[in-house]
Amino acid sequence: MPTVQIALKKGYTADQKRSLVSEATKTLCEVLKIAPDGVRILIRDLAEEDYAVAGELWLDHRDGGGQP
Repeated sequence: MPTVQIALKKGYTADQKRSLVSEATKTLCEVLKIAPDGVRILIRDLAEEDYAVAGELWLDHRDGGGQP
């Protein structure tokens, strides 16, 4: 039974997360040849001060850097 951890910067909606875990589960099942009930996915929401890009905290990142 695989357990996958996904860390995301805060701001993604519940619908986006639903889609993410659905697609990730499908892919894991196809690749590992397992049933969906054998897949566990943990999502960790990270605050802007807990996420860094190119050596800068996200909250200090000038260009906005991406989603969300």
